[in-house]
Amino acid sequence: MNMNEYQELASRTGNIEDSKARVLCNYALGLNGEAGEAADILKKHIFHGHPLDREEFAKELGDCLWYVSQLARLAGYTLEEIAVMNIEKLKKRYPNGFKTSDSIHRVV
Repeated sequence: MNMNEYQELASRTGNIEDSKARVLCNYALGLNGEAGEAADILKKHIFHGHPLDREEFAKELGDCLWYVSQLARLAGYTLEEIAVMNIEKLKKRYPNGFKTSDSIHRVV
């Protein structure tokens, strides 16, 4: 499955019964909540000594992807367009790959 197919299939389970503003807010808050759940799995692994539950981590990342796909859709973009825009931005910012010094002194 490509990312645009995923986005289309994911849209099937989106909330369409509320105003666009409320749906955008719901999805933005949902993304933050799911990102927090993913971060909590890593926190417990790194700082609390828990084994990394890769499957649960992947599920939380999938939930993040769902919200990103729907926020992009509501903004009028496909996931492929978002991905291309992001890569172009990163190429400009780090033309030779990431380096800490370039990050500290970046101008783009």
